[in-house]
Amino acid sequence: MSADALLDRSLTEQVAALRAREVTSAALTEAALARIGRDNPRLNAGITVDRVAALSAAAAIDAKRSAGAEIGPLSGVPVGLKDMICTEGLRTTAASKILDTFIPPYDATVAARIRSAGGVIVGKLNQDEFAMGSSNENSAYGPVRNPVDETRSPGGSSGGSAAAVAARHCALTLGTDTGGSIRQPASFCGVVGVKPTYGRVSRWGVVAFASSLDQVGPLTATVEDAAIALDVLMGHDPKDSTSIVGAPESVAAALDRGVGGLKIGIPAEYFTQGCDEEVAAAVRKALSTYERLGATLVDVSLPHTPYAVATYYLIATAEASSNLARYDGVRYGRRAEAYSGLADMYGRSRAEGFGDEVKRRVMLGTYALSAGYYDAYYLKAQRVRTLISRDFARAFERCDVIAAPTSPVTAIGLGERVADPLQMYLLDVFTIPASLAGLPCMSLPCADRDGGGLPIGLQLIAPPLQEGRMISAAAAYEREVSHG
Repeated sequence: MSADALLDRSLTEQVAALRAREVTSAALTEAALARIGRDNPRLNAGITVDRVAALSAAAAIDAKRSAGAEIGPLSGVPVGLKDMICTEGLRTTAASKILDTFIPPYDATVAARIRSAGGVIVGKLNQDEFAMGSSNENSAYGPVRNPVDETRSPGGSSGGSAAAVAARHCALTLGTDTGGSIRQPASFCGVVGVKPTYGRVSRWGVVAFASSLDQVGPLTATVEDAAIALDVLMGHDPKDSTSIVGAPESVAAALDRGVGGLKIGIPAEYFTQGCDEEVAAAVRKALSTYERLGATLVDVSLPHTPYAVATYYLIATAEASSNLARYDGVRYGRRAEAYSGLADMYGRSRAEGFGDEVKRRVMLGTYALSAGYYDAYYLKAQRVRTLISRDFARAFERCDVIAAPTSPVTAIGLGERVADPLQMYLLDVFTIPASLAGLPCMSLPCADRDGGGLPIGLQLIAPPLQEGRMISAAAAYEREVSHG
């Protein structure tokens, strides 16, 4: 099989071919770079391509393999990283003009783990600026086009990461998920996307948006591929104060457990009037597949779901207001060329460097934290967050995992909601609650698509630290529909 044809196969198949020496990492990386060069002017999935370093890393891996050295579970496959993830010597912009020239002197922990596992980082992927968006139209480097239908959005904020997998530029990419930014693009592009339990994967070296919500996770073509990636990424990091202590169990080891006797919770609040009928029907059909496989469907309630979006946009914007205060034109990042005095330099640098959505969220967050409004907004939102977490805890007393649509709609048209921020925010109505509760959750493609042939995402949510349970349920469904 040619290296170019191998790009269309799964991560698992690429690793097997590399280990069997049917192809070299250098050839596979060269093929990936060629495909990126062909498609990126049209799709705009990537911001920075690291051709020289990628080919050098691939050649080094091939030399190690020839010498009989152990390579690692990723075995020399090309990998793309969302541009929120710092990479030593490689520009990291967060898709913002304010970081256009920033070159980190270090790797984020997740980037280092990818490299140590044998992954070849080929470049940095487009996103909404500072991960603030649901359509990848807020990037300073232009919108990403969905490979399934190039008139449509790939979702956001990890739109470039999802598009790169869908276009088969890389079998594995990394994204970040704050309120749905891995799962919603996965749904729109028809790929698998996983947000682990908060604290399960290190955030050290990842540009911060909302620190109590941000989490790194993989996007892949298959559930098995996602499990392999999770085993590489998960684990305690002493550099991250929120990192969970202790060695996690292998997620890949749970792939074949099946769903016999599994109780799957169905939340009525996720099949509401706002959910597109075709989306709801596809998800219900997937649920009937689970019943056929031996799972039991259980009705559960998450009554505070209607308050999740408002809660999220108070907490996330407040944390963003604090985190983005560091971009002042002094320590790093863009500095305005013309200014009079320090305060004017701060104001002009931020005005020139931040896009409209980032400015909107910073202003919202600053207001919510201001004297006289803190208790009424931010503190109240934190209390509602607790209620949302308790809803999930009660639901998991009756079930093992929860299943629901990932998004209420399929991929929206580019430009369709740009002028209406509230409608854009509502795209994440089904992903935000689990983020607020810090739960592991994922999106995988339903067997059915909508009438226009657009992908529909099935979302699975598990109790804290139960990534294995979630992955085993996803793998059972994927095997059934792929072999059916």
